Amino acid sequence: MSSLLVVGSVAFDTIHNHLGSHDRVIGGSATYASLAASQLADVRLVGVVGQDFPREAVEMLRSRGIDTSGLEVAIGETFHWEGRYSDDLTSRETIQTDLNVFADFNPKIPASFQDSEFVMLGNIAPQLQLHVLDQVQRPKLVIADTMNLWIDTALDALKELLTRIDILVINEEEARQLTGYHHPLAVAEALRAMGPETVIVKRGEYGALLFLEEDIFCAPAYPLKAVADPTGAGDSFAGGFLGYLAENGHTDLRQAVICGSAAASFCVQDVGVGALAELTREHLKKRIRDFRELTCF
Repeated sequence: MSSLLVVGSVAFDTIHNHLGSHDRVIGGSATYASLAASQLADVRLVGVVGQDFPREAVEMLRSRGIDTSGLEVAIGETFHWEGRYSDDLTSRETIQTDLNVFADFNPKIPASFQDSEFVMLGNIAPQLQLHVLDQVQRPKLVIADTMNLWIDTALDALKELLTRIDILVINEEEARQLTGYHHPLAVAEALRAMGPETVIVKRGEYGALLFLEEDIFCAPAYPLKAVADPTGAGDSFAGGFLGYLAENGHTDLRQAVICGSAAASFCVQDVGVGALAELTREHLKKRIRDFRELTCF
């Protein structure tokens, strides 16, 4: 397997949704992405947690083959987010964000991680994403996620980051905010002009769009009878996507999008990382086959 470095948040989430309230479940962008990618690549996780983070959660990550030697335990409490979803899960409001030890997060890439071939920069401040890139040695592929907060507060650093990555993963609303355009083709062209060769626009329940030069690929979301929790779906998509490329080489981005979509479809079937923690390679392969049948005509 190829080595895959994931840098981002490891957190507690308190989630209120149609199923009830779920207090302090394990979450964070790096957690979701690492679990999704761990079926396909040797994952190296870099993040920070507080002294309150359970040992059992770290052992769960290790049991999935994730190297947690880059997970720092700092004095204080773990990053905590609390939010409420609408009954149809199409929108959410943030009730509380406690950065705690994450407020002083300064990613330190262990020497044994600096030769990672594939790098995923989770949704953290672009200044920190740049700091990570300064510590790694000529990776084959770098993928990054971002959000509206950084577009509003750290635009210059974000634009610098875009010149140093290969693939940008961004949701539809934020892509429009960053470019000032509305139509998907115009949005993608503007984003690619900022630096990344490839752009993936996440569209939630409507799937994802891949843009690479003249190549455009539209992947649907997997149809499910019920969705438990959409938290972390985008991070799971990115982890599955990059995990596929790490396993197979930077050869087939369309297949990688389907793999990412399959991973995300498992994520939303349980609250928090529950479904990803139980995911097997056979489950993932079967869902990819289901996607093939779904889109074949």
